[in-house]
Amino acid sequence: MTDATPSLPHVDTEVPNSARIWNYFLGGKDNYPVDQKLGEYIKQKYPAVCNIALASRGFLHRVVRHLVEKEGIRQFIDIGTGLPTAENTHEVAQRYNPECRIVYVDNDPLVLLHAQALLTSSAEGATAYAQADVRNPDAVLRSAAETLDFDKPIALTLLSMLGHIEPDEAAELVQHYTSRLPRGSFLATCDSINAPEMVEANNAYTASGAMPYHLRTEEQLAATAAGLEILPPGVGPINEWRPDRELEPTLQWGLVARKN
Repeated sequence: MTDATPSLPHVDTEVPNSARIWNYFLGGKDNYPVDQKLGEYIKQKYPAVCNIALASRGFLHRVVRHLVEKEGIRQFIDIGTGLPTAENTHEVAQRYNPECRIVYVDNDPLVLLHAQALLTSSAEGATAYAQADVRNPDAVLRSAAETLDFDKPIALTLLSMLGHIEPDEAAELVQHYTSRLPRGSFLATCDSINAPEMVEANNAYTASGAMPYHLRTEEQLAATAAGLEILPPGVGPINEWRPDRELEPTLQWGLVARKN
């Protein structure tokens, strides 16, 4: 008799992991002492880092709500999913329209294992998961096409994750993705900018042996949306993107753009 139980992915608990550290900043439990130690060190260097993590989740909520309610988007590709927490993309989208369909993409097998266990779709919509690298758009889009209709607009979200790629390469990569999406599609992205206090915190993160993170200038962030129409209020702090209440300032900047 064959054992059909899938094997669990290998988890290196000796090296900090960006998804687990982000989970720690958000108050999650899916992290290890090595992640917590580095997380605490970064918080000492830059105490506002937890606010950045929370601000990113708030930005996700406002962007997804806007795209569903105001732009009529019903399909999402969420690349760099991260470990599930509260207010994930499908939860927000399907709250405002249960027919929304979401494909989560990550190259971390542990992330996908958690996603498959915890992220369940509404009956009317769909939620799918793909283990793929953002640097392989053909594989990502091929997997997404199994769930999404590429004849209809799609929102591509890359939140707080492109910093793991050199800025010029990231801009070229995103443009490759958006060139493959139909007209009426959207891009939403955000990353930390190279303010002095962020540089110091990022140096500590990189020195730990974790995957390097490249801070952005405003121009480098805007370059990801080349050829697209950036929606008001433009490129800027994510706390200023259509807030529904007063929010703390943050050094995480972002944009939402439309493909016309």
